[in-house]
Amino acid sequence: MWVLCASPFLFIVLTKFLMAVQTPNAHNEQLLSNWILAILSPFVLFPATAALFTVVRKWVMGNPDVSVFKTFFSGYKENYKQSMIGGFVYTLLFVIMYVDYTVYMTQLDGFQLVGIVMLVLLIVLFVSLFNFFSMTVHYEMKTTQLLKNAVLLTLIRPFRVFSTLAGSAIVIYIGMQMPVLFVIFLFCIIALLAFFNFYATFTKMQEQQERMKQKEEEESETEQALLETAEKKGDSSSKS
Repeated sequence: MWVLCASPFLFIVLTKFLMAVQTPNAHNEQLLSNWILAILSPFVLFPATAALFTVVRKWVMGNPDVSVFKTFFSGYKENYKQSMIGGFVYTLLFVIMYVDYTVYMTQLDGFQLVGIVMLVLLIVLFVSLFNFFSMTVHYEMKTTQLLKNAVLLTLIRPFRVFSTLAGSAIVIYIGMQMPVLFVIFLFCIIALLAFFNFYATFTKMQEQQERMKQKEEEESETEQALLETAEKKGDSSSKS
């Protein structure tokens, strides 16, 4: 279903790949296809991916028997607007940062270090997409909060997110050996891995917050008990 909903985007990707193989010097056509992909992404790719994450969220949280079709299109409808807006922001940032990276690395002498920094930021931005989609289907937040928290969680808890990236690379490598499975199951497995890591991080952070809250409550109870004891002693002293 993800492939079906994202088919316009995937068609352009396939066309771009075939064009690169058959006519490697067609730079104008490649540039045009890049712009088409950038325009399609917010309307097609992001909502379809959010819907896919809606399904894998159910699986990870212990509901494997849900209706995949119903859950997918329900998530598609519920998260379309928010994922589309997030798609506009991400696409714009990707375009700006990629252009900056290209300029610094190829056209400005002595600015290669800045280009490397831009590349690192591009990778962080890309990896934060895993958190963005996971948080979109798991929380009820404003889009600005989702975008901010997705990047912050990536920076605060990088191991889980980059392990998702590494796992995705392995899945893609295996999928390249079996093209049929690659098309059918690849993105589902990556989404499942991404939300599994996100949910593990979310659960751990929730447990830490509960422990901190319990500790604060215990400290508050101890302070209250000490105050009551002191008041009783004061009353006893005044009576004597």
